[in-house]
Amino acid sequence: MSYVLIRHKVRNFAKWKPLYDAHGQTRKAGGSKGARLFRNLNKPKELVILFKWSRSDSARKFVKSKDLRATMKRAGVIDRPDVYFLEEIGHARA
Repeated sequence: MSYVLIRHKVRNFAKWKPLYDAHGQTRKAGGSKGARLFRNLNKPKELVILFKWSRSDSARKFVKSKDLRATMKRAGVIDRPDVYFLEEIGHARA
C-alpha cells in the first residue's frame, strides 16, 4: 500500500472543505483508497491530508494532474503544497 501526505494552507477552510469533498469521486477514480484529514490546532488554515493509494504510480500521476491543481486553486489553497510519497513499513508501538 502506498500513501501520499500533503500539507498546505487554505484561505478559508469553510470554502475549501466542500470542494475537497466534491473531488472525492475523482480521487477514487484515480486509485485513492481513502484519506485522513488533519488541521493544525495552532494554525487552523494549515491542513495535512494522508491519502491511501493502491499504487504509487497512480498516486504520482494524480498529484501531478492539472485537474488537482485547478481544484486546489478554486478551493483557495494559498501556498505551494508539501507532498510526500510514502510506503508503510510496519506499526510502531505506543
